[in-house]
Amino acid sequence: MKLRLQIPRLVLLLILAFSQTAQAATQARPDAEMRSHLARAIASAESFEDRFEAEVWLSDMSGRLQRRWRDVPPEERLDILRIAHQEATRAELPPELVLAVIQVESNFDRFAISHAGARGLMQVMPFWLEELGRPEDNLFQIRTNIRYGCAILKHYLERERGNLQRALARYNGSLGQTWYPDRVFRALNRHWFRN
Repeated sequence: MKLRLQIPRLVLLLILAFSQTAQAATQARPDAEMRSHLARAIASAESFEDRFEAEVWLSDMSGRLQRRWRDVPPEERLDILRIAHQEATRAELPPELVLAVIQVESNFDRFAISHAGARGLMQVMPFWLEELGRPEDNLFQIRTNIRYGCAILKHYLERERGNLQRALARYNGSLGQTWYPDRVFRALNRHWFRN
């Protein structure tokens, strides 16, 4: 009986020890270059309610992005995050959802080209440039690509009357199937969801 009572205590102690170690690892002090990039990103983050919200969100998401995609330079990482937040807010989409779409579509490679010819972070098809009468737009530019991607996703969300699963499937060209929305939801829940 005494052993049974000690096992839950041991498990609890191990959980506490590992959670504090994991938390300490994610709270490493940023270097001077990262602080400089973050300060510039916060100063130009118009889509946030205030500077504190910008600092918290950008720091949190930058840390998440850095752990998984180390080859994305700090300045580009913050540009992607700041622009994703701005364009998602502009399109009335959750910024974390946009990050999940970017992760699934391009794995944060802004120069990605799919076998079908889709381009950039959100894998926008070039025909959209002609459709919108803007053939000179560059889909490899971070802001242009994310703005198009958010506008397209918002359009599909409205077309599907708020059904995000169907809107995501339509965005990917797989309407009627759930594999793509499931991948986006999995990425959202694993990497970008905020309590």
